[in-house]
Amino acid sequence: MNFQKLSLPIKFLGGLVFIGLAVSLIWLLLFKPELMSQKQQKEVGENTFIILPQPDKTGETSIEEAFLERRSVREYKDQALSLKDISQILWSAQGITAPRGGRTAPSAGALYPLEVYLIVRKAEDLKPAVYHYLPKEHKLRNILEGDISDKLTQAALEQTFIKEAPVNLVITAVFSRTTKKYGERGIRYVHMEAGHAAQNVYLQCQSLGLGTVTVGAFDDKEVSRILKLSEEETPLYIMPIGKK
Repeated sequence: MNFQKLSLPIKFLGGLVFIGLAVSLIWLLLFKPELMSQKQQKEVGENTFIILPQPDKTGETSIEEAFLERRSVREYKDQALSLKDISQILWSAQGITAPRGGRTAPSAGALYPLEVYLIVRKAEDLKPAVYHYLPKEHKLRNILEGDISDKLTQAALEQTFIKEAPVNLVITAVFSRTTKKYGERGIRYVHMEAGHAAQNVYLQCQSLGLGTVTVGAFDDKEVSRILKLSEEETPLYIMPIGKK
């Protein structure tokens, strides 16, 4: 038998098989994503980035009107929040406002110990997941798949309005960023800064026709576990947000 004459057809057939497998894989990924394992879906979804719409720098509501109308709201319509509103709220909490890196909330020594997480149950253009806000790039990083609002509610002593809100903010702090310069006094500065950021969110929500409330009653360790926070981070606030 002449093996040299057979080598070309064998190579040709091998190439067809390879192309067929590649086409099949692409078809599965595009048209049958449900056939992927949960682990694969999780790996695809996590650590992806969402570029947020640019925040508005002017609005129709005056600062005095926002002061006057601001209230703690614990009842929300079951309506999805827009990505534009979410972008505006995150920017109000920790957005960059100056070329040197200054933010919307004052920070002792410009050390910025706060981190902001977005827990999505129902939002336009965002699937249910946990996102980490990155102020410098004004974008979100997907860090955990799925709706965890039920778990967050349990960790917050069953305050049910948390799971009823379309989204929740969790504000955490890395105290060492401030205490390395100011020592024990820095703990007070971090708490003050968290208050500044939360008030910004209150006023921004009011100007957008949304409601929120600051929640401090929760199990710190459980919230940290649910969000998979680093050991150096401490959760300070939960802020459910929705349409009034």
